[in-house]
Amino acid sequence: MRFLSSLLLLFFLASCGGPKEDKNTTEIETPTESNNTEVGLTWEKNGIKVYEALVEEEFQEASIELVSPTVPSSGPTTFKFDVKNYDLGAQTSDADIRNCANSGKGQHIHFIVNNQPYLAHYTDSFEVDMPEGTNVVLAFLSRSYHESIKTSDAHTVIKYGMGGQDMKEPLLFYSRPKGTYAGNDGKKLLLDFYLKNISLSEKGYQVRATIDGETFMLPKWCPYFVEGLGVGEHSFQIELLDDQGNPVSNFTTEDGMKSVGSFSNSGERIVTITAG
Repeated sequence: MRFLSSLLLLFFLASCGGPKEDKNTTEIETPTESNNTEVGLTWEKNGIKVYEALVEEEFQEASIELVSPTVPSSGPTTFKFDVKNYDLGAQTSDADIRNCANSGKGQHIHFIVNNQPYLAHYTDSFEVDMPEGTNVVLAFLSRSYHESIKTSDAHTVIKYGMGGQDMKEPLLFYSRPKGTYAGNDGKKLLLDFYLKNISLSEKGYQVRATIDGETFMLPKWCPYFVEGLGVGEHSFQIELLDDQGNPVSNFTTEDGMKSVGSFSNSGERIVTITAG
């Protein structure tokens, strides 16, 4: 009887086919400094590996608030922020074990105007040459290795001027990677972005990252690492997609129509890796 029961159980399991494997998303174990393991998401296509960069410290108490200016301006403009519970200029505690490009100047503010490449500022007051017209500014607190702090108090978004981008729509800002990486810094690149008015999920909104023509669907707002890129130029692009897989139309044109704007599609960003 026991033998017959075992045969029936094996037949049932075989007919069910077991759990289905997601060919795009798998899980890996990432060793920590204490030799414990945590689980993160990873993808690999044609030698390009993208995986979740597990966060060591979230800086829940850190905050940044705009002090000035409060009115639109163009040309050289001094921005002043009130930063609390965060040491600008200090090295982030896990910088030595993150093994990615790190700023020797320490923790800083990423300052992004109209979703163009960010400027890094290491003090709470600095001057920026602002373009004319309507401008959307994102400022967020960054770890010394350029990874954003993703809390409601660690960023501020300001729109100067009328018209243009609807600030109540879902917004996607590109941050990293950026520029040139030399030697060991090019072995592991940080892929990081900032979201506003939206959350990501497996069955909802997602970010599509395209790296050298290979696409990776990212269902979680977190930092990612990219490995497997050789010496030379590399193409990065991120897009915000809705729950149907369509690009998010979050920009209102002058005639009142919705279209895909720079805050749902970063456009192509070129990153260069050199031998050293």
